[in-house]
Amino acid sequence: MNTKLYVGNLPYQTTESDLQALFEGSGAVSTINIVRDRSTGQARGFAFVEMSDADGASRAITELHSREYGGRSLTVNEAKPMAPRASGGGFGGRQSREPRW
Repeated sequence: MNTKLYVGNLPYQTTESDLQALFEGSGAVSTINIVRDRSTGQARGFAFVEMSDADGASRAITELHSREYGGRSLTVNEAKPMAPRASGGGFGGRQSREPRW
């Protein structure tokens, strides 16, 4: 079963192929997703790497967490599920109130 890893504190110029080469030393990589700003396309400094098996993911965490990469100390750990977002559409999710009169 695939294991998704969070990779933080990445240099902004890091590419998918850079991460592929970095993580392949620990095991087989399934997917790589570098998170980018929607409006500019600029990398936001973190990514998600999905490893093919739990052993490879565990090795990647052990070998790469706190490792110096591109002048930065990487953060590598198992990704947590995304928290549900408040739905309210527009206006910051505020609830409408009764009129005052």
